[in-house]
Amino acid sequence: MAQYSAVLDGVFIALADPTRRAVLRRLGRGPTSVGDLARDAPMTLPSFMKHVRVLESNGLIRTAKSGRVRICELNQERFALVEDWLTEQRRIWTDRTDRLERFVTNPKEEQ
Repeated sequence: MAQYSAVLDGVFIALADPTRRAVLRRLGRGPTSVGDLARDAPMTLPSFMKHVRVLESNGLIRTAKSGRVRICELNQERFALVEDWLTEQRRIWTDRTDRLERFVTNPKEEQ
């Protein structure tokens, strides 16, 4: 469970940055080179590469070198982890609000 939590923490840290979210949005349309991704970023290539490394180290993207070009693509499996966590949170909060609604509308039944 601790390992799952650490992985999830890393994913959310990676998603917290707008530059990294923009990279993920772009990669949602398909794989592309680091150079193409960096062209849209308002920073130097070395600074941009730090963002790529954060995304890659947290499993959100994969990179592969093809000749002199590094290609990036989304890692869909990692997004499934986030989706599972969000689904569980939604279930928990739906249950809580349902219980609260029952308590407010029928307070004697809950006691």
